[in-house]
Amino acid sequence: MELDFAVDQLYSTGWSALDTRGCGRLPDGRAYPELERIEQEFTAAGFQLNTKHIQLFDCYRAEWQEISGEASGSVVGHTIDEAGVFALSQMRRASATLAV
Repeated sequence: MELDFAVDQLYSTGWSALDTRGCGRLPDGRAYPELERIEQEFTAAGFQLNTKHIQLFDCYRAEWQEISGEASGSVVGHTIDEAGVFALSQMRRASATLAV
């Protein structure tokens, strides 16, 4: 997976970069939320996001749980931005499914 793919997945959930505070940019100009903003979006949705570097595989793991402590999901990525953006897309997708 690449950051481009994670950003595509995030945009497919309806996420919009109208407010670009806390965002980075891809070479093609698309904005994506950086880790601090991603953490804020998880908190606003009622989740806590934890990210960590997995040295053995040289990757990053992002996992989120409900405030109550119940595990909700996890993803991995080559970079912390990739893992965070992909986690946000998966959390948004799962939340939309539950709301239906």
